Amino acid sequence: MARSSAAPAPGEPGVRPGRPAGPAVNASRFTAAAGSTGGGSARRPALRRFGDRFLRGGRLLQDGAPGGPVLRLFARWVRRPLLPAARLWRRNIQLRVVAGTLLMSLAVVLVLGFVVIGQVRNGLLDAKEKAAVSQAAGGFTVAKDKANATTVSDSDSADTGAASNSRQWRTDLVAQLASGGQGAYSVVTLAPASEETGAGNGGERTSGQVSPDSVSEKLRRSVDQGTAPYKTYTDIKYADGRAAEPGLVVGQRLEDIDHKPYQLYYLFPLSQEEKTLSLVKRTLATAGLFVVVLLGAIAWFLVRQVVTPVRMAAGIAERLSAGRLQERMKVTGEDDIARLGEAFNKMAQSLQSKIQQLEDLSRMQRRFVSDVSHELRTPLTTVRMAADVIHDARSDFDPVTARSAELLGDQLDRFESLLADLLEISRFDAGAAALEAEPIDLRETVRRVISGADPLAERKGSRIRVVGDEQPVVAEVDARRIERVLRNLVVNAVEHGEGNDVVVRFGVAGGAVAIVVRDYGVGLKPGEATRVFSRFWRADPARARTTGGTGLGLSIAVEDARLHGGWLQAWGEPGGGSQFRLTLPRTADEPLRGSPIPLEPDDSRRARSMTQADAGRLIAVPAQSGADRSPLPPLPRAIPADPTALPGSGARVVARAGDCGGQADSAGPAGSAESAESAGRAGSALQASDQASDPDREDTARGR
Repeated sequence: MARSSAAPAPGEPGVRPGRPAGPAVNASRFTAAAGSTGGGSARRPALRRFGDRFLRGGRLLQDGAPGGPVLRLFARWVRRPLLPAARLWRRNIQLRVVAGTLLMSLAVVLVLGFVVIGQVRNGLLDAKEKAAVSQAAGGFTVAKDKANATTVSDSDSADTGAASNSRQWRTDLVAQLASGGQGAYSVVTLAPASEETGAGNGGERTSGQVSPDSVSEKLRRSVDQGTAPYKTYTDIKYADGRAAEPGLVVGQRLEDIDHKPYQLYYLFPLSQEEKTLSLVKRTLATAGLFVVVLLGAIAWFLVRQVVTPVRMAAGIAERLSAGRLQERMKVTGEDDIARLGEAFNKMAQSLQSKIQQLEDLSRMQRRFVSDVSHELRTPLTTVRMAADVIHDARSDFDPVTARSAELLGDQLDRFESLLADLLEISRFDAGAAALEAEPIDLRETVRRVISGADPLAERKGSRIRVVGDEQPVVAEVDARRIERVLRNLVVNAVEHGEGNDVVVRFGVAGGAVAIVVRDYGVGLKPGEATRVFSRFWRADPARARTTGGTGLGLSIAVEDARLHGGWLQAWGEPGGGSQFRLTLPRTADEPLRGSPIPLEPDDSRRARSMTQADAGRLIAVPAQSGADRSPLPPLPRAIPADPTALPGSGARVVARAGDCGGQADSAGPAGSAESAESAGRAGSALQASDQASDPDREDTARGR
């Protein structure tokens, strides 16, 4: 349905009077706001359509919508280089196994690396903390002892001012404590965090150009709150512009010679531990990469030991299927792969012997049929001459004998036809059938076939109509064989059409031409559309044969179609008639890619039910009010896709009326199922003489 029609398309939310539902509410708000801010009423329909398209499921990327083709081209451009890699990934099991092994090995190495690095880092830090705490505890003890010793001496000489200089004392203390650990640690003295720096408390003293900012305010407050040592990790900063480095700081609150509190800190850089940890990381990364590569190589080697025989078996199986039955696998060793190769070779040998036996039997059967057919010609000629003499003198006989003479002539005609068909089938089986193709107008061939079938159509009360013959239908074909195929199809349609019309339709498209013969008789049951081309097959074995025919007509017809590189396909439904389609290439040796005419006709029950369902959905959608709504366009009749556009089994059968689930579809050249078993079925022609006299066999020129 068109986007601007008065009702929403099937499957989209409808609108009930007085109660908007779903996206229609948002769409109305969007379009109302756009219309109020637009440039007048001329813009409102366009904005309304844009709002509907935008808010109803995000459909801006549909065909014909803005941005859709660009995004599709971009996606195709991105996907194109990835297709070979994706194809290689799907088809190469060795690549998948090796890639999986590499990924899992990498995951294991990464996990182990993180665990090892964590353990090494924790060990280094623990050792550093123990050493730092021990070193700082010794320094704190030295500072306490020095302050106590200086206090005792100062009490004896209180009148001297130099000994009571606490600032000089702190400077000397920092120098003394830092002298024993050049490069290993630095010493910092700070005033308590509650006092201002340098306000009568001695100020800041550092060693090794360490900045006092290296000690955080949080640590200083913690040290002020107790007398025990505190430790934490920090970044050691330098006053001379050197880059900061991680370190461990240990501090404690002490008293100087004037019994004033101050903070003493030891700062231990962790540069050496960082170097050690970096070395461990590099070592683990190198070892992990080597292990992953080694595991990948091992996996590739081991998988190759298994995949190579499998690939060899697959290649030999493909060559066996191509007919090279002498191919065998090379077997080495006594392991499971070797036993698989031996079993494969035994299977191939058994298949070769069985196929050779079947080929010999089929060759003997074809030769027997050909010889018998030729040998029967001489006695049949004699019998025909005698039967003609008796038939000409039947007026001198009593009624019973005269009727017997007529029956004898009729059965001899059928016997001669059967013999000719057997000879033709034997030529196809032997591969001796030759194609004499020349460009002809198939309309003339159809006219000759129809003129020959008109007397039969008049007796049956049928009428043969031709459709699509306005333009020439030219193709390179063997006129004799195509006329035989069409005569068989038209005569079958008339005989089984139950007095209804028979339609012959032409179709031309690209490099193919198609001729379909449609009847409206008893039709075909599900599954019969493929078996109808089998030799001597009939739809109802219980029904006696009442019309002429040998039971080989459609078998010869499908072989004629294959000889042209074409398709002969059948479709049917019980009580709805049947349709046979002959598709031929316009030029010899041109491959077919499709047929101009669908195999299933437009007037089948399924097509009519689909059309009625679509029409019912159209009627069920409520109309919407609005002065700017256009009337509904006519709904196009749904034409089902042709399931036989590519080669296949060549049949489509519709189930009985009311049973839509019993459909049997197949596509491609009709009767291809017989090609695989033609060698095994060649012996069925040996029973031709018995079948000709069997009263239960029905005329299988149509396959019924």
